[in-house]
Amino acid sequence: MSEREVSREPMEAYIPPTDDEERVEALPQQEEFWRPPVRFGTIPVEKEPLGWDKRKGFYKLFPRVSLPFQIVERVSFGHPDLPANRLIWGDNLHVMRQLPSESIDLIYIDPPFFSGRQYNIIFGDQNEVRSFTDIWEGGMPGYLIWLNARLYEMKRLLKKTGSIYVHCDWHASHYIKVEMDKIFGYENFRNEIVWFYRRWTNVQSNFQRMHDVILFYSKSDRYLFNKVEIPVREYLQERKQKGWNSNTVESGGKRIRQLIVYDREAFTQAVQAGRVKPEEWDKIVYAEQRTLYAPDVWEIPFINPVAKERIGYPTQKPEALVERIIKASTQEGDVVADFFCGGGTTPAVAQRLGRRWIACDQSRVAVAVTADRLIRGAQQLQMDLAIPDFTVEYWGVYEARRLSQMPECAFRAFILRCFGATPNTDPNEPHIHGYKGSVPVWVCPPDARYEVSHTDVVAFANAVRRSIRYQQSDLREGIMLGWAFTPEAREAAEQLRQRAGVDVNFIRLELIRIDSPRFRQHVASLSTNHADYENFLTFIQPPRVEVGYERVASLTYRFDVSDTVVVNPGARIINVQWDFDYDGRQFRSTQGYALSKASAPVVYKFPRAGKFTIACKVQDDKGGEGMWVGEVEVK
Repeated sequence: MSEREVSREPMEAYIPPTDDEERVEALPQQEEFWRPPVRFGTIPVEKEPLGWDKRKGFYKLFPRVSLPFQIVERVSFGHPDLPANRLIWGDNLHVMRQLPSESIDLIYIDPPFFSGRQYNIIFGDQNEVRSFTDIWEGGMPGYLIWLNARLYEMKRLLKKTGSIYVHCDWHASHYIKVEMDKIFGYENFRNEIVWFYRRWTNVQSNFQRMHDVILFYSKSDRYLFNKVEIPVREYLQERKQKGWNSNTVESGGKRIRQLIVYDREAFTQAVQAGRVKPEEWDKIVYAEQRTLYAPDVWEIPFINPVAKERIGYPTQKPEALVERIIKASTQEGDVVADFFCGGGTTPAVAQRLGRRWIACDQSRVAVAVTADRLIRGAQQLQMDLAIPDFTVEYWGVYEARRLSQMPECAFRAFILRCFGATPNTDPNEPHIHGYKGSVPVWVCPPDARYEVSHTDVVAFANAVRRSIRYQQSDLREGIMLGWAFTPEAREAAEQLRQRAGVDVNFIRLELIRIDSPRFRQHVASLSTNHADYENFLTFIQPPRVEVGYERVASLTYRFDVSDTVVVNPGARIINVQWDFDYDGRQFRSTQGYALSKASAPVVYKFPRAGKFTIACKVQDDKGGEGMWVGEVEVK
């Protein structure tokens, strides 16, 4: 099987290595390129990327956090036999560390530009604010260290035939290229692509800035590249022939007259003089239009303000830009990834072009907007393309309500993984669900309303006493994990602790709430000066959405969510989405209503009178998402 065929195999489940198995991959050898110049004496040369430790790589500054993925939704397009694509909410560094090596054909990223704190905070999600605050600590070096750790993981994820495109601007493009040379190898640099766009600003003190930079690297010298043809204009002053002439060509079995225009001004004069008949204008061929292989300067306009692809996302990039990259560096069925997916342009284009994809963002609103965009896009494609399902997954922040709906075995395995414990596979110890080190762990049932009782405490203590480890060692400890504990349970645990002080046969039990700081202490302990892990591993609740509405004119209604109750402590609503013709199966926001503020009511004019089903999704800044569905009799 060839490497290109391997790229179409299903994405397999991947178990990331433990800390003991952690292996730091070597950086490319570039001794000749980075050799200190002897002629000028001893000059220090930095051959490793900023933030790199010779022994632990980027794990020294950004320790590994192994937490499970929670699938909160699977969006179906009627082809469950196809491998599902993945849309992930979470910190992309740790998400990438749990993906399998050499599993991706193309990575395109549009990371935060080094252009100002507020520019990169789109919605004010708490995860977004924390991460972008970290980026700016230490100025440019801090920004590059933050980015380098992620670029290093992206290199690991790429197949040997894979490529990466990094979108940046003048603030940091030169610095990023130096770092990418060190990570990917100077010899694997392929292009500095200039995306040229037009703006009509009036800048007096310097030339107008009208371009971004896209750095194109390959994983090796065996990378896939498809030549892309684009239409361009041949400059008229380079043509020897001026004016216009006619030509007769075959078309549909008929010979027709074709007008070939070389000079627009001369042609306009011919029209005005009556030498060209109006009925012949539709046969015009402009000779200055032709195609050639795409150069490294791309003139692609910003998204038209009224274009259907515009969703209102502040940093949204044109689909034409991403389409050119995907066509150049992948084939149908290949895997495309974007770990700063924002408004979802990359997965939307990949889906349309028949590629598989993985998308990730640390903003819950970005994930909601992307999911909505993919659903609406699939609706237009389903007649022509078998579209795979996609899953919406959380990493590090989990919906407690959905956890309580999991099967008991799956729930307990999930909680043990979050707690840093391993499941117990010994069938002779059914009441010991796992071990944290050598300490037995018990996990409550999934129902969030379940309170651990006195009976549970006694039963677990007896199970520990009967265990082989109790008999063969001095083990006298145990941990019970639960959503809540009754007073009697806490009293029983306290009595056991007191007796354990005078009688070694008794067990010391620690009762830990699943949503408490003690539960995530093993994660918080990894926090360093450059990585805020304190807020990893949290449990959230959806807001209770309430929608009010009133008729303001014929077929026109005003809607608001002012009565919505936010359940997560300290949270606030940051985005509201509206589907004014909900089909009861898949939420598809109405065009222009994927992003809206909770503080401002929205006004919508229905196309006709009658009964409509309305759906409203609300996201808060802690990651909670709730949905309301109701019927409105439109008059």
